[in-house]
Amino acid sequence: MKSLATIGLTLGLLVNPLANAHESPLHNAINGEHRTPAYTQRDEYRHPEQTLEFFGVKPDMTVVEIWPGGGGWYTEILAPYLKDNGKLYAAQFDPNSDVDYFVRNYKKFMQKLDANPEVYGDVEVTTFAPPEKLAIAPEGSADRVLTFRNVHNWYMNGRGEETLLAAFSAFYDALKPGGVLGVVDHRLPDGRTLDAQDKSGYMKQDYVIDIAQKAGFKLAATSEINANPKDSADHPRGVWTLPPSLRLGEQDKNKYLAIGESDRMTLKFVKPAAQ
Repeated sequence: MKSLATIGLTLGLLVNPLANAHESPLHNAINGEHRTPAYTQRDEYRHPEQTLEFFGVKPDMTVVEIWPGGGGWYTEILAPYLKDNGKLYAAQFDPNSDVDYFVRNYKKFMQKLDANPEVYGDVEVTTFAPPEKLAIAPEGSADRVLTFRNVHNWYMNGRGEETLLAAFSAFYDALKPGGVLGVVDHRLPDGRTLDAQDKSGYMKQDYVIDIAQKAGFKLAATSEINANPKDSADHPRGVWTLPPSLRLGEQDKNKYLAIGESDRMTLKFVKPAAQ
């Protein structure tokens, strides 16, 4: 008769492989010890695993992440996920910009990469400053181009549709035929007028889809992964009233924390395959 220890060991061998089978490379990247603790707290709002799966990101792909900013929230996930078999381009702010915010956050991002070469050593940094500087990756090289909460910035820079079309055209050029553009951004409710986009940080979903289609993309799918029905998109300091920015400071802080991060559109576009 088998001892309890032997039975326990046998059960362990049976159970553990099944548990490990669910720990995919993406799951491991998201749960890696290298991630910034404050960033992992935002996973409940940003749903990185479901979002990247929706965009069809695989570990052997060439991926361009647009404007990862100073912190590189998604870079912390994409870099280790793609390190062994794929390629990550970080299309970053212009280090020679006249805008202090861009220069400061470019330096912060580069310091982050330099501080952990084991995770970030293979990330290739390019410059993206639409509508002038658009060479985010070699033409036709990317399987995926991903942009998270950036579209409103290009719209609000004073040139609106001109800058957006330049940006989306650059994404189109970088992608292989059949490649996917993934877009996440703050969503303005259908009942609001276009002028509400000017300063709020929110964008109308139909407007973003129209811009992408003008650049040549086809809409493949939409998702409510990053939706937040608690968000009215009507706040004193626009989207920055909500966390993580909390621009009002302590004023009504608990109210905005209870809402959480913004309601977001999640859009998947495809560059049509060559005929």
